[in-house]
Formats: sequence, structure tokens, C-alpha cells
Amino acid sequence: MRGRFISLEGGEGVGKSTQLRALADALRSRGLEVVETREPGGSPGAEAIRSLLLGGAEDRWGPRAEALLFAAARADHVDKTIRPAVERGAWVLCDRFLDSSLAYQGGAGGLGIAAVLEINRFGIADYLPDRTLLLLHPQGSERARKRDAGESDRIGSRPAAYHQAVDAAFRSIAADEAGRVRPIDASGTPEAVTERLMAAIEDLL
Repeated sequence: MRGRFISLEGGEGVGKSTQLRALADALRSRGLEVVETREPGGSPGAEAIRSLLLGGAEDRWGPRAEALLFAAARADHVDKTIRPAVERGAWVLCDRFLDSSLAYQGGAGGLGIAAVLEINRFGIADYLPDRTLLLLHPQGSERARKRDAGESDRIGSRPAAYHQAVDAAFRSIAADEAGRVRPIDASGTPEAVTERLMAAIEDLL
């Protein structure tokens, strides 16, 4: 039986990593095999590209080079990790996927969502999540600043206006792809948020 591919998306500080682990535990309690992964990264080749993308000075890469590096990492991630796991029947939970590139490089970065979508469609051969859970939290950026204490990576450290544009792009994507992308209120207790996530994928179980 084919497994499922679920991505968790959102801006900085919305709790994706915490909720991915909680959602994985909830699914495992139902007897499912769960693979937890992340982007950029998730395969040896993609992890090597991750270090190039997130380290160094802000001007290390131009917008197009950055978008292409993300697409290359994603292509390897799908080929080596995501697709094989789903085909053997596992549930794959991914901390960020295609929609992050659309929101960050396409929306906030000014390349345009259509252009970034095109290079990624080639890289992943239109392989999309069964469900994308978009976590939304009004204090996400402030939580990220406190969490990182001035040690953000080169993307997380971008100015507030950039991250506001990311949020707007994510909301636009959710409106355009309501069948796949489910906005999730990420405020409240972690347990309450996990319950909302489980409710949003119940039809896939």
C-alpha cells in the first residue's frame, strides 16, 4: 500500500519542527511507519547543498542561484528519500517543501511564484505532497528572534518586511490550492495545535 507525503509549511517561528515531531508520534501510535525529514536537506546530496544555502553572508547567492540550489536539493531529496519511503508504504513528514521556495524566493524574493514553480516542476517531476499543513502564528517572527538570539541563518535573519511578504505569499498559495494546502492556527498549546493537524489529515488515514 502506498504511504502518504505530508509537508509542514509556514514562516519563521510558527512551530513546524516541534509539531512535526508531535505529529510523527501521533501517527506512530496508530501503527504507521513514519519518516521525518526536512528541507533543505533530507538526503546526503541535499544536506551538502543545505550548508551552502544557509551559511555565509547574506549576499553569498543571488535570488536565481538561491532558487536553483533549493530546486536541486529538492530533486535529490525526492529521488533518494521521499519517493522510496512513500512507495514502500511509509508516511513521510517533511519540514518545508516546494511551497517554501514559492513563498520565499518566488514571493518575497521577487522572482515570481510561476518562475520558481517551473524550475521545481522539472526537478521533482510534479511530485507534490498529499497534504500541506500551513502553520500560521501572529507572533511567529518574534518567537523566532527570541529562539535564535541573534544566531539566525542567512535567510531567517532577513528584515521584517521580507518575512511579512513570505507570510502573504503563503496565504496566497493556500487560497489558490485549497484542496492540498490547509491553513492551521498555530497559536495555543502545542497539544491543541497537534490536534488541529491530525484533524486536517484524518481523511488520509
